[in-house]
Amino acid sequence: MQNTEEIWRLVDAKAPDAIELADRVWGMPELCYAEVRSCAEHTALLEQHGFRVTKNVAGIPTAVMGEAGEEGPVIAILGEYDALPGLSNEAGVAEHKPLPGDGSGHGCGHNLLGAASLLAASAVKDWIEQNGIKARVRYYGCPAEEGGAAKGFMVREGAFADVDMAICWHPAAFTGVNEAVSLANTRIDFSFTGRSSHAAAAPELGRSALDAVELMNVGVNYMREHMPSDARIHYAYLDAGGIAPNVVQGTAKVRYLIRARDLVGLNQLVARVRKIADGAALMTETTVTTKVVSAVSNLLANTPLEQAMYDNMLRLGPPQFDEADRDYAKQIQGTLSDEDIAAAFRRHGLEVDRDKPLCDIVVPLDAKGKGGVGSTDVGDVSWAVPTVQARGATYAIGTPGHSWQLTAQGKSGIAHKGLVHVAKIMAGTAVDAITNPDLLAAAKADHKKRTDAHPYVCPLPPDVTPPIKMSAD
Repeated sequence: MQNTEEIWRLVDAKAPDAIELADRVWGMPELCYAEVRSCAEHTALLEQHGFRVTKNVAGIPTAVMGEAGEEGPVIAILGEYDALPGLSNEAGVAEHKPLPGDGSGHGCGHNLLGAASLLAASAVKDWIEQNGIKARVRYYGCPAEEGGAAKGFMVREGAFADVDMAICWHPAAFTGVNEAVSLANTRIDFSFTGRSSHAAAAPELGRSALDAVELMNVGVNYMREHMPSDARIHYAYLDAGGIAPNVVQGTAKVRYLIRARDLVGLNQLVARVRKIADGAALMTETTVTTKVVSAVSNLLANTPLEQAMYDNMLRLGPPQFDEADRDYAKQIQGTLSDEDIAAAFRRHGLEVDRDKPLCDIVVPLDAKGKGGVGSTDVGDVSWAVPTVQARGATYAIGTPGHSWQLTAQGKSGIAHKGLVHVAKIMAGTAVDAITNPDLLAAAKADHKKRTDAHPYVCPLPPDVTPPIKMSAD
């Protein structure tokens, strides 16, 4: 379909700036809550485009908000720009070639995520101004989606209190409306304290904190048989007590990531894990303390907004990739397994087609994906305000999330075309909501109906602050 809608032309006009932003952020990968340069790049472009900028949103140094327009409904468009550790790779290749540096890389496409969302917000800003519309559009630059729950802290501090609806997206293999299914989760540090001693001369005097951690892990492993099949529990040692085997370890710390389908199920599972930790401490005559690091809610759907976004996708059609894009995607697929490729189709509820390297369709709105489910702090925004999320095709079908292959494609023609395409979808959805009060009213009614039975309660305890330094401390 030809790009005849005014808002899409406005997206195209600003697209070069957004593509350059995405590429710059790709080249400066920064981890959870440390996105100083990336946030500065987004802030500079917001200022260049004439937004009213608020820095240090919710007390988070790498969170920023840009606003344009006056009065009327407030439309939020959410962006992210954090990277991941261990996923560095040269761009534009189909082989594992980590770059010099700390090893971080944009293995989840967040360099594209923030840039496309800012592009959509900029286009809506221009549309509001050129048409004299009473409405406000905001771009929220949100850090630390990868484990830091920044949006949850932002919701808790009231950053979305006057927002009427929120729009966001995530890089994917296919274009479609995101199925609002995710796992609520929390990260909790369990710190055990015992008594050090000489492991040979006086073992009876020692009380091993490391033993306590290992017993806790064993207990949780036995619990896995007796928890919901869609729940997930992961753990990582933060402090194993030292490297000397002839010393009984007096301290040890383990971080648990606990996931469940919703907050009710999460809280039940957390209570059981805490009991296991207490039992491990009792068995080893140690003590245990806990510290919640982060927590996020499950996603809440919004049928009217999902239909509106899907209608924009149908009007626009799928991304228009070229032969060079398809050739590169085939090279990437050559590094993947058949199961990787099949899983990507199943995840979007589609029939497997191993001869298709790139998305050339819009995934039907009623498609039901199969496979594992992750977590996102967008979930907390969706409980606070009506929210809709797109999936935008920006990489070869079969590319695993959190992989070097995804990093390698982050500056490709595939990524750039997908970025602009999904920005048009988000901007078009925002314009529909602004020009159609009935749509916004229906979205709010849908949200109210979903939250009346289970009102939102932030899963972050009141005394937990944003872990600006995501360390083992």
